[in-house]
Amino acid sequence: MQRSRPFLRLLAIALLALLGCQPLGAAEPIRIGMAGPFSGSDASFGEQLWRGAEQAAADINAAGGVLGRPIQLIKADDACEPKQASAVASRLVDRDKVVAVIGHFCSSSTVPASTIYADAGVLMMTPGSTNPIITERGLPTIFRMCGRDDQQGVVGADFVVKRLKAQRVAVLHDKTTYGQGLADSMRTRLHSTGQTEVLYEGLTRGEKDFNALVTKLKSVQADAVYFGGYHSEAGPLVRQMREQGMTAPLISGDGIFSEVLVVSAGGPGFLEGVYMTFGADPRHIPSGQTLVEQFRKQGYEPEGYTLYSYATLQAIVAAIQATQSQDGETLAQWLRSHPVETVMGSKSWDAKGDLKVSDYVMYQWDNKGKYKEVD
Repeated sequence: MQRSRPFLRLLAIALLALLGCQPLGAAEPIRIGMAGPFSGSDASFGEQLWRGAEQAAADINAAGGVLGRPIQLIKADDACEPKQASAVASRLVDRDKVVAVIGHFCSSSTVPASTIYADAGVLMMTPGSTNPIITERGLPTIFRMCGRDDQQGVVGADFVVKRLKAQRVAVLHDKTTYGQGLADSMRTRLHSTGQTEVLYEGLTRGEKDFNALVTKLKSVQADAVYFGGYHSEAGPLVRQMREQGMTAPLISGDGIFSEVLVVSAGGPGFLEGVYMTFGADPRHIPSGQTLVEQFRKQGYEPEGYTLYSYATLQAIVAAIQATQSQDGETLAQWLRSHPVETVMGSKSWDAKGDLKVSDYVMYQWDNKGKYKEVD
């Protein structure tokens, strides 16, 4: 039976209305990459990033998604390896067609991956990569939700000189983009105070025997040791310092901001006299208290970069919602000119993609394996 044209028009209108009211799960998802170290020695940081982003996506979807569409996270493991990070970035762009990327974590991975995202016009915001070069290259779609090593290193150096009153400072690093960059930033600040380090040396990631290095630290009579690197090497290093009777404090950065340090050090008793820089603890920020309690009810302590990752997805979604666009440069332009309310408070970015306000402070570990902010 042939239908009249008016009938067909009414049928089309009804179908369009039905499609417009389809459930969120039936809508085409907005794909966002979550790239980080989900395997290898830095997997504990990857777990923090994933927990934060996963919870943010769940909360955003429960509230109706963005532009009526659900967020779909695409998990991508770079193992903190630069070559793997480049492969991951290419796959997220070419195969997965992501709108934006949360990540990466290690600066050595973020540097090559960010070039791929920028070339493809994809927005990338790292929750934890702190090397200055990431945002110093003028890449239009690259941002971060954390501070920079040239800010973190200043806090570390000032603490060593002014608070610890150290006179013979040894500066060590793990030869990575992050670790050496952080150590060099600290060293530059140290030189500006009129001091010169008594030892500057790199160690190799994955190494566990630092006894020869500790012997060298003792021979130069170091009264403070600054280490740019991660907990996987900092733990054995401080244990062997203590086992050789060396009581000098060990100072490091956000690469050891995880209770996994207790395990890598061989127990909490070795951690007295260990200090580290990190942002003001986001778990104490009023805007994130409900979320923190939600995590704790799940049996998970949202330490380290968990809330940074959650806030990163909030910022990306805010840009998509405000611009009603998925174009990376459009999203980036909006972020540079608009603050975003997050679980870590209000965040805003400068022309480079860096946060306008950095809040690094010093923390101290105790012999029970816990850390707290230094007064």
